[in-house]
Amino acid sequence: MLWIKALHIVFVASWFAGLFYLPRIFVNLAMENELVTTERLLLMARKLFRFMTILAVPAIGFGIWYWMATGIGRGPGSGWMHAKLTVVVLMIGYHHSCGSLLKKFEQNRNTRSHVWFRWFNEVPVVLMLVAVVLVVVKPF
Repeated sequence: MLWIKALHIVFVASWFAGLFYLPRIFVNLAMENELVTTERLLLMARKLFRFMTILAVPAIGFGIWYWMATGIGRGPGSGWMHAKLTVVVLMIGYHHSCGSLLKKFEQNRNTRSHVWFRWFNEVPVVLMLVAVVLVVVKPF
């Protein structure tokens, strides 16, 4: 079981690296006016989104496997697990919204400012903080 837990942690950390960096590329895209630079940033964003999507699958899969195999977070006093699973759903939604925003940039239809993307970039930090606190502290 420790191998599954370790793989879950590695893939979650790798997935989050993409969730942290892609919105930073969006900040730069929202500020950019040169076509050549925009095309390069879009190429980077496409590749990163594709790769982080691939990483999300084993992150979620190993998490489910670990949860089902150990029974951790079931029964009385498992409110923290319900909250953590809610955070996971929010992370998947955030990932999906990154894909939608990327499509808008590709179609030259972005209407949001670089300042908005700077705030959007903080969402995965908060989600990760909440998930880690829930898993480690198990507050309820």
